Amino acid sequence: MGGVVVDEGPGGVKAPDGGWGWAVLSGCFVITGFSYAFPKAVSVFFKELIREFDVGYSDTAWISSILLAMLYGTGPLCSVLVNRYGCRPVMMVGGLFASLGMILSSFSTSIIHIYLSTGVITGLGLALNFQPSLIMLNRYFSEKRPLANGLAAAGSPVALCCLSPLGQLLQYQYGWRGGFLILGGLLLNCCACAALMRPLVAPPKPPQQEDVEKEGKELEVEKTQSKPKPLLDFSVFKDRGFLIYTIAASIMVLGLFVPPVFVVSYAKELGNEDTKSALLLSILGFIDIFARPTCGIIAGLKWVRPRVVYLFSFAMIFNGCTDLVGSQAKDYPSLVVFCVFFGISYGMVGALQFEVLMAIVGTEKFSSAIGLVLLMEAIAVLVGPPGAGRLLDATKNYMYVFLLAGIEVVLAAVVLATCNFLFIRKKPSEPAAELENGTVSAEMELLNKPVAAEEEEEEEVEKGEKEVKEMKEKEEKEKEEMKEMKEKEEKEKEEVKEVKEKEEVKAMKEKEEVKEMKEEAVEKAKEDEEDSEKKKEEIRPESVMVVSEEVESFLKEPEEQNGALLSSFETRL
Repeated sequence: MGGVVVDEGPGGVKAPDGGWGWAVLSGCFVITGFSYAFPKAVSVFFKELIREFDVGYSDTAWISSILLAMLYGTGPLCSVLVNRYGCRPVMMVGGLFASLGMILSSFSTSIIHIYLSTGVITGLGLALNFQPSLIMLNRYFSEKRPLANGLAAAGSPVALCCLSPLGQLLQYQYGWRGGFLILGGLLLNCCACAALMRPLVAPPKPPQQEDVEKEGKELEVEKTQSKPKPLLDFSVFKDRGFLIYTIAASIMVLGLFVPPVFVVSYAKELGNEDTKSALLLSILGFIDIFARPTCGIIAGLKWVRPRVVYLFSFAMIFNGCTDLVGSQAKDYPSLVVFCVFFGISYGMVGALQFEVLMAIVGTEKFSSAIGLVLLMEAIAVLVGPPGAGRLLDATKNYMYVFLLAGIEVVLAAVVLATCNFLFIRKKPSEPAAELENGTVSAEMELLNKPVAAEEEEEEEVEKGEKEVKEMKEKEEKEKEEMKEMKEKEEKEKEEVKEVKEKEEVKAMKEKEEVKEMKEEAVEKAKEDEEDSEKKKEEIRPESVMVVSEEVESFLKEPEEQNGALLSSFETRL
């Protein structure tokens, strides 16, 4: 409780501190507004319900009480469902339940039906949305988590300022049945907010790095297989910081919600009009809207965040002292001043209460821790305002009511601060340079175990550090091997390129030689043709002369023969 736990999401995924986280923050803003403001906004319809069912004001007040009891008391159930199915499916079902309860209540024929539909079903639906939204916000934000919690918590006063006038308008236009039906449709927006709760996924890693991580996590997998993760982790009660926070928060809730419930009645008792008295809640809510984000920014400062527990204690002391001083108010202006300061302190408490719990237990155990804390607070919520009402009935004086509330809140602050200072030891933090680089989101870590176990824990830490060093050395060696492999591959690629270039050059030369050979062959063929033609021309005249001589001799021979025949014939005659 003296510092902030270094948070990583499921599977070692580091919180992005932005990006899609802003969409998650917007959804958490809307759901926080519905969860806290809806039980108060429903009170607008109480007069109509009293007339419809002929019941008393105390009977209708049970509707808001059951809504708050379901919101806080079903914390362990929500933790089990989130650990089993995840945040988004649980929130989707919760949005449907919240809407279904209001729609069913619009058909109610008795006040008991409204208890079951609006109180139980809608209250369960809001609880199934509220707690998972805080878990998702814790997973998406680490360094900017105080600011994110402050902005998300601002949804409560904003929604209250919007839903109360809307309820009055719906009652005037459509009656309480039509108003409940429309509000049921409005609560379906919880499903849209649930769709924004995208689970964190680890980015893809190089294959060799994945192999190293697989080898490093084999032992962890075997351990997890032998010891399955419980759906509700009760080991948080071994944490001293968690025990101190739970006790202090339970005491705080006894008196925290009392002044907003009784301040309007207090103003009426002093003789103020109804509208003027109701304006006090508007003033309180308006101041609360700006107080929560501002406190979130202050809690995120480097020198404040490691001491956020003491800032939370200061906020509770501020709130309790405001109640003590406000108990002496005797006129309307003094009540206005009280509401201004109460709005500031109430906003500080609202912005820091879950931030401190996140800082104590971290992301991994937060889903179980918040369920158990809300269960303890549910008991205080059911005891606090009714107990203050009985005190008012007995004394007929609002001063004692505000005094009791202030004492309870101051007592919670004293318990938290003193127990944290006396029983929680701090471990020196890592160098500040790591925080500036974003590698570490905290300056110190809690040591909540007995002194006898501290030595064993230190040995385990040393072993863990050695293993981390070895893993880092292995990773560095593997990176060097990867570099060498890349260099070899580049060299091989260059050699292959050179070989290809040489082969291409050879192929070009061969093509040129083939072309030259073809050209030479063509030239030779042409020369041979020319030579053959020349030879033919030389041979043709001689052959003609020979043939002509042979023809002449052939022609001459018959003439000689004929002449001889004629001469012989003549002699014979």
